[in-house]
Amino acid sequence: MADQKQTPLVEMQNISVSFGGIKAVDNVSVDLYPGEVVGLLGHNGAGKSTLIKVLSGAYQKDAGEIFVNGEKVEINSPRDARANNIETIYQTLALADNLDAASNLFLGRELLTRFGLVDDAAMEAECRKIMGRLNPNFQKFNEPVSALSGGQRQSVAIARAVYFNAKILIMDEPTAALGPHETQMVADLIQQLKAQGIGIFLIDHDVHSVMELCDRASVMKNGQLVGTVNIADVTDDDLLSMIILGKNPNEKVDA
Repeated sequence: MADQKQTPLVEMQNISVSFGGIKAVDNVSVDLYPGEVVGLLGHNGAGKSTLIKVLSGAYQKDAGEIFVNGEKVEINSPRDARANNIETIYQTLALADNLDAASNLFLGRELLTRFGLVDDAAMEAECRKIMGRLNPNFQKFNEPVSALSGGQRQSVAIARAVYFNAKILIMDEPTAALGPHETQMVADLIQQLKAQGIGIFLIDHDVHSVMELCDRASVMKNGQLVGTVNIADVTDDDLLSMIILGKNPNEKVDA
């Protein structure tokens, strides 16, 4: 797990978000350190997705502060998030199915020759370089991404984020609907990202995935933070109790 003496990559302090007068997120604080995966757990409507969309720039907070590398920032749009090296990998991946991995990696930011033409060879070389770091088993460079497996498609989306200097990744249920082999591929990708000092917020409903992939877990219920726990210190049942009952195992019960 990350050395907690480091400066957090991200601190979200006392964040509140309301819709129509109803608080979807109520005074919630979470943080993320370099090389760490923090799972965000909770039932549908618990507020975890709303909270993280504040960080991605999709939603606006009503109150609270966000710090990136110890400095206060304002994130009012996805562009602001990217400017702070924050990228989101959605469950429905934003890939152009008819294009290959290299073309997706540079989509909208294509490399050009000195004559102003798209430099396919240079883009493929860069794609092979970044894939060599993230997923050495990836070989389907010349096939459209529609022909790739779920784990391979995740590799392309993650490579795109990392290539353009993401330091903070938001991953939305990356192993949903994947089989065991593909799930392991994503787990290996996450380990590679951690080794590079990238921090990951992992939104998930699966307690087992969080136990396997995360260093800490922040659990929300009814828009509030139940608590943040070290995965090494809790069991599956502890996390389920936090999700269902709103009970933090770290809180002492009065005699």
